[in-house]
Amino acid sequence: MRLNFVYWICLTLCAGPTFAEPPTVSESGQDLVDFDTEIVPVLTRFGCNSGACHGAAAGRRELHLSLFGSDPGFDFQSLAREFQGRRINLVQPDESLILMKPTEVLLHGGGNRFDDDSDAAELIRKWIHQGAHRHELRKLESFAIAHRKISNTLDSTTFSISATATFDNGSTMDVTPWTVITVDDPDAVQIDLQTFRAHITRPGRHVAIARYLDHVTPLIFLIPFQNETHETHSIESANFIDDSINSLLTELRIPASEASSDTEFLRRVTLDLTGRLPTPEEVLSFTHDSSPGKRTAAIDRMLASKEFASYWTFLLSRWLRIRAAPQDVEGAEAYHSWLHQQIADEIPFTEIAASLLLAEGDTHDVGPANFYRTTGGPREQAEFVSEFFMGSRLRCANCHDHPLDHWTQDDYHGLAAIFAEVTSGRIIETKANAEVIHPKTGDAAVPRIPGERTLQNAEHGRSTFTDWLVSDTNPYLARTIVNRVWKEFMGRGLIEPTDDIRSTNPPTHPELLKQLEIEFRRSNFRLKPLIRLITSSSAYQRSSRPHRDNEFDQQFYSHALSRPMSAEVMCDAISDVLGLPARFGDKPLGTRAVELPYPQIESKELDVLGRCERTESCEGSETMTGGLPRFLHQYNGALINTRLSHSTGRLADCLQSENSPEVIIEEFYLRALGRLPNDEEWNFWRDELKNSSNPREFLEDVVWSLCTCQEFRTNH
Repeated sequence: MRLNFVYWICLTLCAGPTFAEPPTVSESGQDLVDFDTEIVPVLTRFGCNSGACHGAAAGRRELHLSLFGSDPGFDFQSLAREFQGRRINLVQPDESLILMKPTEVLLHGGGNRFDDDSDAAELIRKWIHQGAHRHELRKLESFAIAHRKISNTLDSTTFSISATATFDNGSTMDVTPWTVITVDDPDAVQIDLQTFRAHITRPGRHVAIARYLDHVTPLIFLIPFQNETHETHSIESANFIDDSINSLLTELRIPASEASSDTEFLRRVTLDLTGRLPTPEEVLSFTHDSSPGKRTAAIDRMLASKEFASYWTFLLSRWLRIRAAPQDVEGAEAYHSWLHQQIADEIPFTEIAASLLLAEGDTHDVGPANFYRTTGGPREQAEFVSEFFMGSRLRCANCHDHPLDHWTQDDYHGLAAIFAEVTSGRIIETKANAEVIHPKTGDAAVPRIPGERTLQNAEHGRSTFTDWLVSDTNPYLARTIVNRVWKEFMGRGLIEPTDDIRSTNPPTHPELLKQLEIEFRRSNFRLKPLIRLITSSSAYQRSSRPHRDNEFDQQFYSHALSRPMSAEVMCDAISDVLGLPARFGDKPLGTRAVELPYPQIESKELDVLGRCERTESCEGSETMTGGLPRFLHQYNGALINTRLSHSTGRLADCLQSENSPEVIIEEFYLRALGRLPNDEEWNFWRDELKNSSNPREFLEDVVWSLCTCQEFRTNH
């Protein structure tokens, strides 16, 4: 124990960088090891500066490094200068803590990171031998990674991987050994870091993320399925959407399902455009119509309806998280009313965005001013703005630079500084000399457009940011809205999650997303042309019924995805089928759930069905489905059962009529499922009817089964 103490004293005394002169190097500097572009990548490659190690917010033990080497200057001070440079031994480089710890010559909590005779150790040893300086010889300009298929068997496909860095002095370097590669599915993609090869054991699309210094880039592997048939059947390409989707299906050898039937299409598009079920009259009229353009006509008819404006106001209210402030419903009602008018008047989304961002005044009168009552302060406002308008999780750059994107702490706190000027409360106005503190500097953050530039003192923050956001050259707004709208119709975004758009989270169909952005801009950022384009595609109009060779597909659109109804749409659908409207607080009887301006309005039905409270994003699957309580209440609760046995309502009216049970069954099938019973269902119900002594109980069972079945609960 005493000898260990003496050893540590000697090690500390000998570690100071002043005890040796730096070696002589060539004047050109070609032989120098560059700390920023050679030593820092070693630390990243072996996890030393990761969030689980010394890159944590508070560091680990006595050593604190910047996350993934985002601040080389800070890292140099920590490694070479902190504690009088005791981590570096210029006299005996091999006895430097920076070498002895990761090679576990000395006990190291992080275990052995690399061997003493490895290239990593040799590079660090060489740097120390040269004097452990920070020369800042060059800066990284670009980083590229490539892969090449080298073998293909029934069990796996193997690719070689190479990475190249280009620097501002014109030099390039093979940085494959110092590149960090992570994969989205480790069970399907194994990276051999000794041979720099990727072994893919499962067909499909797989994404790996490669990092060198602060540059991250995706690496995409496409492995075809071993299907015997992969044609897209008889489905035609209605527009460029289908060209893109069918091309990838062909490349992956995934067959497409057939086109949806007329009844499937009408139910799906009616729910998507108006938030309600088609009526029996609409179903029968549509199926009897033999005109070739009837689907396009139905889309246009619904887009022009008042129900479209109401339902899409509801959807955007969820996106914008409109809810009433405590003891103040007037603001939310004004906000909802204003938004409804924007949708009804087909106001371009650029104008909607500008109205929200620049709004001021009494929130009871100026609807969009309530946008600034959504969050609890400038930082939360910056996060919400970046997620809603830019599809970016700027929040990941609060405590450190974003580890997977280009956002910096300056971007985060600079945008927050722009919104610090906005007052909170009922009256929204601009206040002078407002600020947020940058945690890294301890000073007031400088207002900044994220990823672009800091603002001059004379510039008005919100106006400048808004002009940038809605400009023709802005890359974020169109992409974000297009991706959100696409998800509403197709069940998933071209980029998922929709608020996490970044280069390292690439779209499944990049060219399709780009073309949709172009079309959205061409139509002046109006929603209806975009919606018409999507709903007219063969991809949207495919059947949701998969078959053996595409049932696994959840991202390539070989078949339509079944989507759970929101609580509000489900509540309205049950009311429409049963003919008994639900009550919502003090709202007039007959008010539809999708027309409610905010989620705090009293409703046991909506609570049971799991409505989104809009305190956070409403995109989560648990929020959408309502979980187990929703299903239990549907099966056993008052939501359906009480209204089924009610003395009024649709079933009671049918029983009082002279219609046969078969006619009544047909009506409820048309109302609930948008179709007539098939032969198997008819045979089942006729057998049940023969064995029933109570027609009402029998028909209650029929209606109950329709309102609780999977086909009713989903849009498919």
